This record gives sequence, structure tokens and C-alpha cells, in this order.
Amino acid sequence: MIPGMNPKKMKQMERQMKKMGMKMDDVEGVEEVIIRCRDKDIIISPAEVNIMNVMGSDTYQITGNVREEEKEIVLEINDEDIELVANQVGVSKEVAEDALKEANGDLAEAIMKLNQ
Repeated sequence: MIPGMNPKKMKQMERQMKKMGMKMDDVEGVEEVIIRCRDKDIIISPAEVNIMNVMGSDTYQITGNVREEEKEIVLEINDEDIELVANQVGVSKEVAEDALKEANGDLAEAIMKLNQ
């Protein structure tokens, strides 16, 4: 269940958990766990996963070697947003698109920058 724990202590802990209505089991066959974030992936491999049930609510415990992989964020700006900014400020679509890219797609910020 918990890596490196003394088996005698483990049995004591299991008895205490049972008294409190808690149940903990290993999830078999897990090789890797990936946590996907907006800007990165957190990869735990090899992974050991335990699931603990406390009063009907499950909690997962993951142990293993962790590495992070940064994601390249691709900003997609749709034509409607470009037209809106261009019409509001009176600039070309290319200028409006550049302003939106600088503002990470934020319409209000792009308009404010072009109005300065």
C-alpha cells in the first residue's frame, strides 16, 4: 500500500482505518499517471496508485517518479474577433490580429492598446 512502510505498522494502520470507516486498496496494473494542466503535463511513471474510501468519497494517492513536460500553447483567434477589433478601432485586420495576439486573445485589452 504505502512504499517502505513496516508491515506490522501497516496492519495497525489498516485496523485503525477500518475502525474509522476508511478503506484503502491498491489499484492494480497502473504503469503511468498523467495529470494534464493547461500549460504542462505532469507524468508519474512508474506509478503506484492507492484509492482510499472515506464515507463514500474516494481519494487517490499516487507515488512514483515525477517529470513535467511543458506544453506549447497555441492561441487561436477567430475571424469574428479580428473583425470586431478592426471595426471598433478602425484599423486593418492584420493590425487587429497582431494586437489580439499580443493581448493573448483578450478583446478589451487589444482595443485599449490600439486606442492609445
